[in-house]
Amino acid sequence: MANNYFAFKQFKILQEKSAMKVGTDGVLLGALADVSHAKTILDIGTGTGLIALMLAQRSRAAIDAIEIDEDAFEEVCQNVATSPWPGRIRLFYLSLQEFSRKPGKGYDLIVSNPPFFSNSLTSENLQKNLARHNTSLTPAQLIEGAHHLLASSGIFQLILPAENTQLFIELGAGCHLFCQNKIWIKPTPEKAPKRVVLTFGRNKVTCIEKTLVIESGGRHVYSPTYRELTKDFYLNF
Repeated sequence: MANNYFAFKQFKILQEKSAMKVGTDGVLLGALADVSHAKTILDIGTGTGLIALMLAQRSRAAIDAIEIDEDAFEEVCQNVATSPWPGRIRLFYLSLQEFSRKPGKGYDLIVSNPPFFSNSLTSENLQKNLARHNTSLTPAQLIEGAHHLLASSGIFQLILPAENTQLFIELGAGCHLFCQNKIWIKPTPEKAPKRVVLTFGRNKVTCIEKTLVIESGGRHVYSPTYRELTKDFYLNF
């Protein structure tokens, strides 16, 4: 089948069984996450391992990744094993709630492309229900887990539907995680933002806002900024 694999420049993603395939959201977070000071990284809900593998390519950090879907976990194990960085990525078949109970030091960087669509109809497919709805991990549980697992100077970054921005900012503040950066993701210059990448930290600072446009000249005509951001990954850039 044509979509069993998605090939990047340095690794390949097997995605035959996983509910959620490679998409722009994951690529954006993998490319935008701030790895500059990260020696340890946690990827919450890694799925196929896309974000974890992108961060392994971009850094020398030790990366832990957790996943609760059995089929996705089987595929992420294969994707990591066949990548150039199998020794730097540890995989855990655990929920965030279970993982949070494990002893250990805090992470310098935590990332997540979390479940959302909380107000939409559930799918008959249980996998997609787990991956795309917050039945298995609510926004509050995600924020609480990040708060528990984050190092004192660490940051938590996630990509969300733009309409969920204020909810997560308020939940973060309730756990003393403060929004330090917002990157609004616009499909085209004329359209409203569809996604946002939020950065949370323990220090309360002025939140910096930026905008990233994906397509600047029509369908599949990508903006110079987006091409520059993803050129180390996409085969055609």
